[in-house]
Amino acid sequence: MPRKALLTIIALIIISPIFGVILADIVGYHEPLDVAAEKLGLKDISEEINWTPLFDYSVPGLNPVVGYIISGFIGVSIILAIGYTLMKLIGEEH
Repeated sequence: MPRKALLTIIALIIISPIFGVILADIVGYHEPLDVAAEKLGLKDISEEINWTPLFDYSVPGLNPVVGYIISGFIGVSIILAIGYTLMKLIGEEH
């Protein structure tokens, strides 16, 4: 991956909590599906069936901003690993 692209991705991950945590709290943003479910009177069972360690893009015990950044790095790493693996598999066949 080109260095400039990698640095851009890192910078975007680091500033992402500004939009996903800080400003969302300031303006009172809620996910549209959560709002629709609330209007329909549906019960929120997400905490009961939580199967992921990074629920709501957070890391238990850490500040939400830090957890958001860690979640971003983990997500981007998984996508890059999948892309790299697919690139190697396709490259070996041709």
